[in-house]
Amino acid sequence: MCSPGEAPPGPAPAGDLPPEWETDDERMAFLFSAFKQSREVNSTEWDSKMAFWVGLVLARGRQRGAVRTCLRELQNGFERRGSVPLGLGTVLRELLRRGKLQRESDFMASVDSSWISWGVGVFILKPLKWTLSSVLGDSKIPEEEEVLIYVELLQEKAEEVYRLYQSSALSSHPVVALSELRSLCAGLCPDERTFYLLLLQLQKEKRVTILEQNGEKIVKFARGLHAKVSPMNDVDIGVYQLMQSEQLLSQKVESLSQEAEKCKEDARSACRAGKKQLALRCLKSKRRTERRIEELHSKLDAVQGILDRIYASQTDQMVFNAYQAGVGALKLSMKDVTVERAENLVDQIQELCDTQDEVAQTLAGVGINGLEMDSEELEKELDSLLQDSSKDSLDLPPVPQKVLSAPISDAELEAELEQLSVSAGDLAQKTPSASSEPKTALGLNL
Repeated sequence: MCSPGEAPPGPAPAGDLPPEWETDDERMAFLFSAFKQSREVNSTEWDSKMAFWVGLVLARGRQRGAVRTCLRELQNGFERRGSVPLGLGTVLRELLRRGKLQRESDFMASVDSSWISWGVGVFILKPLKWTLSSVLGDSKIPEEEEVLIYVELLQEKAEEVYRLYQSSALSSHPVVALSELRSLCAGLCPDERTFYLLLLQLQKEKRVTILEQNGEKIVKFARGLHAKVSPMNDVDIGVYQLMQSEQLLSQKVESLSQEAEKCKEDARSACRAGKKQLALRCLKSKRRTERRIEELHSKLDAVQGILDRIYASQTDQMVFNAYQAGVGALKLSMKDVTVERAENLVDQIQELCDTQDEVAQTLAGVGINGLEMDSEELEKELDSLLQDSSKDSLDLPPVPQKVLSAPISDAELEAELEQLSVSAGDLAQKTPSASSEPKTALGLNL
């Protein structure tokens, strides 16, 4: 078993196993066989088998949600028809080499030694295993019951613990009792061993620090998601003691309130029974209890007032540190900046701008081919052109008013020609002596 008194889990459910687990006996026989002594004998088969089991081992850890495992637990989980994988030890050694798994003893040894003051009674430690793992390293195949840790899963669950604390009412105080934190994480941590492993991971990341005070362990968390926790100081211990006093006073007030109510009920019962003296004693006891409650309320108010001032002073200190850092950064950024240098710089900029404007005006005043034109002469020339154009417009001929006739067709020309011929014949008969001339003229006209 992985832990004393802890029974190993049974075989993995069929839904968590690959399809060939029940259907391909030949392949499963190959996968359940032992690895060759050397990968170089057949690297393809060796890598294929290793990839299959590495993925399956890591997936089983996530499906179970357990940060711890061991060789015996994995053998029981992957049992098939009475057979167990013979190469699981080699697979675990490879996962240790890749950093996906870590021995629990090596993990605890890597954490700051302060864990011994609060966690040594929780773990069953064997110094001999620490020595062997330190000497042999990851090349040693884990023993069947040696506890191994899923590194990534442990980190993820430790982050969940931190976020759970930040979202709870306990985060309003800088420190919290370990017992209260354990109750808060009961749903996330199935057992106390896992809970302490998660706290060790947070302590390794410097997000929590743990101290034992008057026989009780207290935990201090970092105030930000990416901040590092500061060491436990006298202020933290004093605040914790005030918190404990506040809690005890509140419990005492609650208890006395119930006692006063009980005295009141007893007085009523005595009155109904006609026991006047007993009723008076109950009322006197009630009055004394109420005076004690008032005194405790005053003390409770004083304790709460001190706590409020402490929290306010911590906020003021945070703001003061922010101001101080801002002033330091501002001084550093303005190290070489003075009023005189700023004025000199502004004067230089203005002078350069003036020079640039003069250069631009000079370049704009130069004409093409070096000819300079006067704007007044150009305007005079434009006026003369306008006057000349107005005179030309007055000398134009008038627009004809007669409407042009439509073009004459060929038929109309032939009819007119015949008419002229007839006219010419009549004229020849009347003046025979002159007949030759009209003919000649007619011939010319034709």
